[in-house]
Amino acid sequence: MQLSLSPPFAFASSLYSQVVFLMVPGVLFCCFLLLLVFHQWNRPKDKRLPPGSMGWPYIGETLKLYAENPNSFFFNRQKRFGDIFKTHILGCPCVMICSPEAARIVLVTRAHLFKPTYPTSKEKMIGPEALFFHQGAYHSRLKKLVQASFLPSAIRGSVSEIEQIVLRFLPSWKNTTINTLQEMKRYAFDVAMISAFGDKQDLETEGIKHLYHRLEKGYNSMPLDLPGTPFHKAMKARKLLNETLRKLIQERRQSSRQGGGLLGVLLGDKDNKKLNQLSDSQIADNIIGVIFAAHDTTASVLTWILKYLHDNEDLLEAVTREQEGIRSKIVEANRGLTWDDTRRMPLTSRVIQETLRTASILSFTFREAVEDVEFEGYFIPKGWKVLPLFRSIHHCADFFPQPERFDPSRFEVPPKPNTYMPFGNGVHSCPGSELAKLEMLILLHHLTPTYRWQTVGVEDGIQYGPFPVPKWGLPLRVGRRNKSATP
Repeated sequence: MQLSLSPPFAFASSLYSQVVFLMVPGVLFCCFLLLLVFHQWNRPKDKRLPPGSMGWPYIGETLKLYAENPNSFFFNRQKRFGDIFKTHILGCPCVMICSPEAARIVLVTRAHLFKPTYPTSKEKMIGPEALFFHQGAYHSRLKKLVQASFLPSAIRGSVSEIEQIVLRFLPSWKNTTINTLQEMKRYAFDVAMISAFGDKQDLETEGIKHLYHRLEKGYNSMPLDLPGTPFHKAMKARKLLNETLRKLIQERRQSSRQGGGLLGVLLGDKDNKKLNQLSDSQIADNIIGVIFAAHDTTASVLTWILKYLHDNEDLLEAVTREQEGIRSKIVEANRGLTWDDTRRMPLTSRVIQETLRTASILSFTFREAVEDVEFEGYFIPKGWKVLPLFRSIHHCADFFPQPERFDPSRFEVPPKPNTYMPFGNGVHSCPGSELAKLEMLILLHHLTPTYRWQTVGVEDGIQYGPFPVPKWGLPLRVGRRNKSATP
């Protein structure tokens, strides 16, 4: 039997239902905020958290971080709270550390207590089996393999291939305006492909290039996996990229030719005593991870190098003289550039070092406390992010006098231990640092004696997306160098 209500009661019941329906989301949201506040701020009273501000629930201080220069954001809090302070960014409670000694504890001496961590969206795009996301035996095994493919003994044979890339694309700059960041991305990507697959590339690697370019468009997008969003398009490309890589891996497994680059090293690993052969997905994720790590960061550093040389004309001429001296010996011997030549570029190397310090492309790195940790007199709860601030250390006047001044001569003397970490530190430091420096040296060797460049119609400034780069990617007008006008 159904109960029938008269119109007044039916209206009241309907109105009540609507009010309840509208209130439920609000009540649930308030409960969620209260739980979040409880989770983030309710700690044992005898435990002393680092000083600092957590900002708004969930949002924290994220908007402040992205609304102002990171140098100001970090410096203002360091000045107010000290070298260790708490904050809340990107949905995570964080502890930021600004001293070399504390950074070494997190990255080296007690690294087992602070695992590397990335946003979940990044992990999905790169692949969960990639080196960055692991600790322990699997990480150690992968780190040895990746390092083996980037040791000087392994990359010295790549000098001629990298040089050919430079000689192919530099002439296209002549008498035109370039977007420096985009051109450097193109260069760094081609070098990354050689490091991943070796110099003998085939049709499959051309398809991989295309799919990776589709994937990278979503790297810095909001992680909304809905049709039409950049993230959704990137994940579709990631699926196709995985299929293409697996096909290439299977082909090389079945043939006697495993090929060069990191792929050849990973396929050749047969540590059957302790660990099984690497799976296709493990190899694919680490190939994508290496391309990711070798691409944007190197391109950003190269963009800054051209900016600093443009702004320091005397330094540019000094670098040019160094490279011309090497070039004359190469021409006299009728040969190409060699690894040994790149070891005879002290001034150019110091320019790269100072660029890495001043620009600090990696402002910080993310770690996560794997358990409750007593740290420098403070309590860091399990699950909190811990961020060593490389930028703050690199711009500390105690270690680098007049830190905002671009001065390569400061590296004529080695920096104090743990004050210079452009590639990180400890077991999770970047294994491709030598390759990155090599490709910078080769580019500058051919660029500085032949070309000159001028900025085009933009004011000085920095944009963050996510790495700090000159505004608008540094548009430059490039022309042949007038040698007769050189002092």
